[in-house]
Amino acid sequence: MAKRKDGVSQELDELSSTLVGDALDLLADGKDVNVLLVVQDQDGAIASYEFADDGPEAILLAARDRVTALAKTHGDADEGLGDPIRYALVYEGMVADDEGAYQDALILEFGERGYNAYSAFSLFEGKGAGDGFMWTDPAPAGEIEPLL
Repeated sequence: MAKRKDGVSQELDELSSTLVGDALDLLADGKDVNVLLVVQDQDGAIASYEFADDGPEAILLAARDRVTALAKTHGDADEGLGDPIRYALVYEGMVADDEGAYQDALILEFGERGYNAYSAFSLFEGKGAGDGFMWTDPAPAGEIEPLL
């Protein structure tokens, strides 16, 4: 197997940043994020998916499985998506702070064909507080298993 490259392309950074921004807006409005997934092909077409009708672990697994299925089928004709080249998914979770207390977090997983895949998180508080909603800049959480 070929060695994967380190780093994040500008296209993947834009795709994941837009998804995080959309998810933070939902949280500020008091809505649940569940699992949101965006997948982009070489031509820039983007397909969006939401997973919500099961338990947290099952919907996260379903989102990851969708990415690998899209790679096997070389896209999603119904969504106008060709062979996927990059993806990002977000979901609500919890992250332990330095004292071991758990904080609400928006967790991001993202990857691109031929590159290492990564995760990151933004802590948040005040879900549903509109302008009173606060979040941190995304912090890296490490490498994860690539889906493409």
